[in-house]
Amino acid sequence: MKKQIVITALTFGAIILGTNNVQAQNTTATTTVNITLNDVISIDAGSTAIGNTVDFNYATAADYNSDQTITKANSLKVTSTKNFNVKVKAGGANFMNGTNLIPVNVLTIKAATAAGTMGGTKSAVVLSATDQTLVSNAPLGSALTLNLDYTIPAAKSSSSDILGKPAGTYTQTVTYTATAL
Repeated sequence: MKKQIVITALTFGAIILGTNNVQAQNTTATTTVNITLNDVISIDAGSTAIGNTVDFNYATAADYNSDQTITKANSLKVTSTKNFNVKVKAGGANFMNGTNLIPVNVLTIKAATAAGTMGGTKSAVVLSATDQTLVSNAPLGSALTLNLDYTIPAAKSSSSDILGKPAGTYTQTVTYTATAL
């Protein structure tokens, strides 16, 4: 009987010690991590060109006889995984107030002096209804900003393009398009 108790005690001891050894051997684990990339280009939220307005106001003779420039900070905020271009165009040939028209080519759009974080070659664009390149070969990046100057030069505001038009607000949309290269 003493033999059976000793054998039973040794068996339980071996099971317990064996279990601890098995648990002690599982000290590492390996996991695979995948990163899947897709090409992205986006004019991001926070761009003041999204749903914003640029208001020129001609109230005095001095207004008609001088350049008017309105600077919009963060006009465009672009994220792109590739180099890209930014183009601009008007939604039509004229600013409209009912049947009264002012040609869109009275407006020039260009990068502001403090242009923001967007690189590339920047050009001044006289607005038209066809796409024109505002920024070419901008380097890829995240949340790159472009501050824009909207200018109506005195040569346009003091010409028949604007002078002699009925009073009121003339409106046209401007569309910006970022395209990966």
